Amino acid sequence: MDIWTAAMWVGKVGFVLFFVMSGVNHLVNHKGLTAYAQSKHIPLPGVAVVVSGLMMLAGSAMILLFWHPIWGAGLLVLFLVTAAFLMHNFWTETDAMMKANQMAHFWKNLTIAAGAVIYSVAVHIGFH
Repeated sequence: MDIWTAAMWVGKVGFVLFFVMSGVNHLVNHKGLTAYAQSKHIPLPGVAVVVSGLMMLAGSAMILLFWHPIWGAGLLVLFLVTAAFLMHNFWTETDAMMKANQMAHFWKNLTIAAGAVIYSVAVHIGFH
C-alpha cells in the first residue's frame, strides 16, 4: 500500500465516521430530533428524522465499502444541502447568537457537501 492509498483510507474513514455517528444519533435520539424538526416546520418530522438518519448510514457505508460510492456521496450531498436550507436557515433567526450558530452549521453542511462532490469526482476519474 502506497502513501496515497493509505491517505485515501484515512480520509474515507474520517469522513464517514461523522455520518455514522450522526445517522445513529438520528435513530437513537429520534424523539429529541423529531421535536427539533417540528420546531423548524419540517413536514412529517418523525419520518424525516428516520429517513435522514438512514441516508447518512447508507451513504457512508457505500463510500466506506466502495459499493456505488458516487451514489453514496450523492445521498450525503442530498441530505447535507437539504438540511442546510431547511434546518439551518440562519436568515430567519433574530437572536444574534442563534443566527451565528445556524450560519456556522449552514456553511459546515455546504462545505462537507462540496467535499463529497470532490470525492465523487476523484472516484469517477479513477482515484480510489
